[in-house]
Amino acid sequence: MTPSTPHGTNGSALTRRTLRSETLLVLALSLGASAVSALISFIGSITKPGALKNQAATLVGTQAPGRPWLDLAWQLFSVGTALVPVALVAHLLAREGVGMRSIGFDLRRPRFDLAWGTLIAAGIGGTGLALYLGARAAGFNLTVVPESLPDVWWRIPVLIAAAVQNAVVEEVIVVGYLLRRLDQLGWSTGAALAVSAVLRGSYHLYQGIGGFVGNMVMGVIFVLLYRRWGRVGPLVAAHALIDTVAFVGYVLLAGKVGWLPTK
Repeated sequence: MTPSTPHGTNGSALTRRTLRSETLLVLALSLGASAVSALISFIGSITKPGALKNQAATLVGTQAPGRPWLDLAWQLFSVGTALVPVALVAHLLAREGVGMRSIGFDLRRPRFDLAWGTLIAAGIGGTGLALYLGARAAGFNLTVVPESLPDVWWRIPVLIAAAVQNAVVEEVIVVGYLLRRLDQLGWSTGAALAVSAVLRGSYHLYQGIGGFVGNMVMGVIFVLLYRRWGRVGPLVAAHALIDTVAFVGYVLLAGKVGWLPTK
């Protein structure tokens, strides 16, 4: 079945060339650029002397050591600027006349989103941790350090904000928006799933092969759930919970339990 041609708010058809161009630009400003950066980082890691597990990949680190207020300003700036591509997606979908509601990023079903998000997080979170520990032990992964912020009052709030930002950016762009555009361009369901999942894995490659494979598998699951529900809301909730537990859990447990690797 050929997808219907999307139209802008002025009634003019959005051509395939326009759809391709805007999709590439959105990715170039966000997760596509992150994928290239992760690849370069991974090449640097595997060509560096020593085992991968002896190298660290820090997710949320201090940006102004010894200057907590300046550090806080940089952290908030990073979170805010990372969300700009999401604002661009919202603009493009509004121009099309459908808005973010078309990908299920709204408040129509909050209980549904939170309930299923919690269940997904519970299922994927533990499995992901086990995969990471196994991949690191096998030498396929760097030691992931979720956070290295100073012990100040804004530490936990910033980590939660970073978790929510990660969830919104990834699920809105790599699932909701990307799949919508690929459907409109006539891609098959399987091909769109593969592109979304591989993209998700690729921008986690800086963590190592384990990070790539684990997130690619997560990407497949998330795409299948999105196809079933037509909503990114549960996926955003799940992702935010997974990252929040990882960040805050590291704060509480690092150095206190033997099974959790630290840098």
